[in-house]
Amino acid sequence: MSSSCSGHCSSCSSSCNTEEKLEKRLALIKHKILVLSGKGGVGKSTVAATLALTLARKGAKVGLLDVDFHGPSQPTLFSLQTVTLEGNDDGMIPPEINGIKIFSIGLVMEDADRAIIWRGPAKIGVLKQLLEDVQWGELDYLVLDFPPGTGDEVLSACQMISGSKSAVIVSTPQEVALADCRKCIDFCKQVEVPVAGIIENMSGFVCPDCGHRHEIFSSGGGEKLAKLAEAPLLARLPLDPAFLKQCDAGDVAGALSSSPAIAGEMDKAASLIIARG
Repeated sequence: MSSSCSGHCSSCSSSCNTEEKLEKRLALIKHKILVLSGKGGVGKSTVAATLALTLARKGAKVGLLDVDFHGPSQPTLFSLQTVTLEGNDDGMIPPEINGIKIFSIGLVMEDADRAIIWRGPAKIGVLKQLLEDVQWGELDYLVLDFPPGTGDEVLSACQMISGSKSAVIVSTPQEVALADCRKCIDFCKQVEVPVAGIIENMSGFVCPDCGHRHEIFSSGGGEKLAKLAEAPLLARLPLDPAFLKQCDAGDVAGALSSSPAIAGEMDKAASLIIARG
């Protein structure tokens, strides 16, 4: 993967026909779901992974693209650190696990602990390469896991990606996270990307002993965001220490299966997204 492409095809002397190749790739994907958050640490990548898994379990053809260049999490969540990538003249072949085609910038880095120090144009160029060169084939959904905020990667993706696309915004109940998510909602309005819904993560804690739900943080923030975005509250995901431990061990699929509370909420979220068409 090279960072030499700037993504500015109009000023490029190469005859790579990237625009045509990109359009052909995207034409095979019915819906693109941009998973966004205003702030890091809210569980965006885990939500992206569980959403992709749940859509696949409902029979959809699903791809998951991790474009969080500075903190790719999908290789850890799916235990892909030792996967050997394959490709041919048509591009890179994404590994398939748990019924999902997955690709991450983390899969092409020789040293997982080495920081990626790229300026905006380099990141935009690599983002375009990922969209063009990965052989997704025909998909019902491509779930894109973006870095937090509304920076170059998200803006460029909104401009590059044609066809049906929508955003799922992830927040936690704290006001400090909600404030940044309001900026995400405004961003989506400005770039004319519809918000498919809001997912409130870390929404309370269900005691494994007594079953009582405790609101560790404030409550009601997700509903307020959904009202502001004029979109549904897709899910309220509780804190589940066992689920998080299994995710850290690289078994997000198993974690989802063993947590009825989270699986039920994600099933509701996936059903609402599918119903949007």
